[in-house]
Amino acid sequence: MPSLLMTVFVLQLAIHLVNTLGAVAINDLLWTLFNKLPTPTSKGVQDQTLLRREVVRLKREMNSTSSQDQFAKWAKLRRQHDKALAEYDQKTNSLTTYKTSFDNTITISRWLGTNGLRFFLQFWYARQPLFWIPQNWLPGYVEWLLAFPRAPRGSVSIQIWGIACASVIQLVSAAAVAIYALGVQPTGGKRKTGSEKGEPMKISPSGGGTPQGRTGERKKEF
Repeated sequence: MPSLLMTVFVLQLAIHLVNTLGAVAINDLLWTLFNKLPTPTSKGVQDQTLLRREVVRLKREMNSTSSQDQFAKWAKLRRQHDKALAEYDQKTNSLTTYKTSFDNTITISRWLGTNGLRFFLQFWYARQPLFWIPQNWLPGYVEWLLAFPRAPRGSVSIQIWGIACASVIQLVSAAAVAIYALGVQPTGGKRKTGSEKGEPMKISPSGGGTPQGRTGERKKEF
């Protein structure tokens, strides 16, 4: 059954991606995409963003205004800031409650679509062979292991095929991460100069530290 083989492989790949990216990151991404659509919370998120910017702007103006020299202006900004902050907190609390229920719904749906579907397929097709192994090609205990738990002997069960797919995906993922890490690894520090590499220092022919320079000075003394 090529369709079932591919279904199990795609399912294991989806489970690996979820475990690699993380449930929190996936929920945040779906929440962002959800608010891009005309949903009940899209306007609330936009209002929350505007209120946050307003609170930051008023806070900066308050910090740049002296409460002693410009008390009237500072008090006005303080009232505006407190009002905007209260509205922002109220909007945030409302969206937090909605996001909690959204995360719970997404978590349940994701589990049903990945691990739940995997358990259902393993139960439903437990006795059905996915493909057969050539006769007398492997020892008897290996054939029994590949057919575990209830598939016909000499075949590969859906449980073993799922484990094989998960192992291959994990190995390929680890190899890809290692190759990427080697590709972006810095080549090293600064290039060493001649003196840092231990090369001999060049001597200027006209310098006073050369033997010829010292001989010339001695001749001048005589």
